[in-house]
Amino acid sequence: METRPDLQKETTVTKTKNKKREGRSLWMDGWIRLKKNKLAMFGLYLVIIIVLAALFAPFITKYDPYTQLIWTEGRAAQLSPPSAKHWFGTDVYGRDIFTRVIYGARISLQIGIASVLISVLIGVPLGAIAGYYGGLVDDVISWLINVIFAFPFLLFVLAIVAYLPPSLIIMYVAIGVVNWASIARVVRGQVLSVKEKEYVEAANALGSSDFRVIFKHILPNVLAPVIVQATLRVGNVIMLEAALSFLGFGVQPPEPSWGYMINQGRQFLLAGKWWWSVFPGIAIMMLVLGFNLLGDGLRDALDPRLKQ
Repeated sequence: METRPDLQKETTVTKTKNKKREGRSLWMDGWIRLKKNKLAMFGLYLVIIIVLAALFAPFITKYDPYTQLIWTEGRAAQLSPPSAKHWFGTDVYGRDIFTRVIYGARISLQIGIASVLISVLIGVPLGAIAGYYGGLVDDVISWLINVIFAFPFLLFVLAIVAYLPPSLIIMYVAIGVVNWASIARVVRGQVLSVKEKEYVEAANALGSSDFRVIFKHILPNVLAPVIVQATLRVGNVIMLEAALSFLGFGVQPPEPSWGYMINQGRQFLLAGKWWWSVFPGIAIMMLVLGFNLLGDGLRDALDPRLKQ
């Protein structure tokens, strides 16, 4: 039987591609697939641009976010519309809104990342313990998760923040303490499916301690959904921080908070002074959109069932 050269060549190329794919790690394979997702890369670029703008804010703008220009430039600096001098205009105190939006990104990113980090530090161990041991331990932790989900999330955080003195640390600790339940539920479900694998049984047969089995053999294999969940939660926390600041329970003035800036500027919307509220709102939308697109892309890229 004669072998077709083109078919043999195609088979060889396919085998070579499969070998290269098998030699890649999950993270490298996920990164390659993430780069092919245009929406996810767009979200990543949005997040990177905003993070860089927040880090290098003193080099981007010459104004200080707290300086009231009405004392140096007079009434002309009060509620000045967007111009070449003030790109986003000024507020009623003469402060440059572009400057305050950039510095406000620092607060939003700090609260978003710190709160999610606290949630991960609480939710991952509790979810892993519940899924690994099962029984009474699982019942108690699952009951606690259900109690957290039974309360409206915003009202729960609002009650904590309103009771304690206003502080940036209090805010992201309060959000992180309440926000861990969703991550714990994800980790619990992943651990329940992983703990029956052969390598976990082999580790137990070799006499490894439960701590070593959980944190060395199980958790490294369930990090992908945790990263996805954490990325998506950052956008939710940023929205929550803006809502709390809008209501007056978040970051206190004169700190440049996007939510509080929207609250201050809304009373001037009917007078045609739209820029005080619109530009902070656009900043919230762009940052949350970036994290959500990135989170969706990571979910698709790190899901082994989507491998081809």
